[in-house]
Amino acid sequence: MAILVTGAAGFIGFHLCERLLIEGHKVVGIDNLNAYYDVDLKNSRLKELSKVSNNSFHFFKKNIEDKDSLSNIFNNFKIDVVLHLAAQAGVRYSIENPSVYISSNLVGFANILENCRSNNINHLIYASSSSVYGGNKKYPFNEDQSVDHPVSLYAATKKANELMAHTYSHLYNIPTTGLRFFTVYGPWGRPDMALFLFTKSILENSPIKVFNHGKMIRDFTYIDDIVESLIRLIKKPATPDKDFKKTEPISSKSWAPYRIFNIGNSNPTPLMDFIKAIEENLGINARKEFIEMQPGDVPMTSSDTSSLEDWIGFKPNTTVNEGIAKFIGWYKNYYKN
Repeated sequence: MAILVTGAAGFIGFHLCERLLIEGHKVVGIDNLNAYYDVDLKNSRLKELSKVSNNSFHFFKKNIEDKDSLSNIFNNFKIDVVLHLAAQAGVRYSIENPSVYISSNLVGFANILENCRSNNINHLIYASSSSVYGGNKKYPFNEDQSVDHPVSLYAATKKANELMAHTYSHLYNIPTTGLRFFTVYGPWGRPDMALFLFTKSILENSPIKVFNHGKMIRDFTYIDDIVESLIRLIKKPATPDKDFKKTEPISSKSWAPYRIFNIGNSNPTPLMDFIKAIEENLGINARKEFIEMQPGDVPMTSSDTSSLEDWIGFKPNTTVNEGIAKFIGWYKNYYKN
């Protein structure tokens, strides 16, 4: 298949492109290589992709907000499936720079939807986020819970994406699948995420910032489990739910070809246990600075992934200890620590 991946130089996008290329697909990648985090890391990911591309990887440095450039790419390649992973990420950054999120996550997503409509795309898979659950405290989070109370603009844009996708599934019969990712980590990860920040600081003998005085729990999900889920979802587009009742609507399914899934490890880990695993793998005790929780953050995430398991026959299963060990191995090799 010819597959378009937006955010191709990003953390998840890179790993997905690598797997698709190894499996023999033609991949068209888009990324604006913005400076939200280290551009050198993004370029290093692209260099890795060139090693497995076999002339099947076509990369474009473009903004998804640039409607004309995006349309030209769609028009020049016969795209079968779109995996839309490009977005302005980061809960805390959305409080400081809200306009960037409106531009990338809303305007950019609208451009993706319009091009899917114009080009008769077979399946659009797009990144939502576990952050849409906002202030919910009924654990584990289930896709059919209300997500009407976001606590950050980032979360609000992700919920908006789900609603926009449903409109296009309804109006134009485009199969759309939205994925609520739960704290993805692993090799080639984002430098603004906890595992990367903690590892770097510990190796530099700098204190790590432990939010909410360590009283945090996260459903950490290893990157390979995310990619395996995406690969399986490509082969199983969303379909209308023949049992859907408009008198008793649920948010994860529809009379239209539309689905929403959680992707998480379903094994929430206390932050202090996560830090301990990093310390054990590094053989160094961290210097900890306990501070208050940041605005827009939540104390706990926990995923119910039974719907995903039923749909694709796979459950993310990499343990935190396994995943951290693989990340630290990569980190030491990449940064020559």
